[in-house]
Amino acid sequence: MIQFKLEGEFIPLIQLLKAMGLVGTGGDAQAAVMDGLVKCNGEVEFRKRYKVRVGDIITFGQDKIEVI
Repeated sequence: MIQFKLEGEFIPLIQLLKAMGLVGTGGDAQAAVMDGLVKCNGEVEFRKRYKVRVGDIITFGQDKIEVI
């Protein structure tokens, strides 16, 4: 599991995917979310502007990100 240190209250889901290097572009991140490939706390998340906060676990393929 990868850890991501959140600076601030939240980070939009697509920005997190880009920041972690899991996608190449914002468009790739949006497509992944809209295709149902991203889970937030175990549930598929279709909102690309979902606000990821401390304590959330994001799953994308084989990668898991713990937001701390």
